[in-house]
Amino acid sequence: MSDYNLTVNITAAILGANAVGDGWFDLELQGTDAQIQSGLTYLQDLELQVWDDTQRSDW
Repeated sequence: MSDYNLTVNITAAILGANAVGDGWFDLELQGTDAQIQSGLTYLQDLELQVWDDTQRSDW
């Protein structure tokens, strides 16, 4: 995500065998609000499902 000047930390991931099939990554993104929004829009444009946990009450 260097095109968006974001720092990306992969905190967890699960992939199918040989990276085939469904999987998920738990990402921590660091940047300005605008940079993060642009990066998330890019991921959605790739038709990736994005879950936003920034509204979690346990933080």
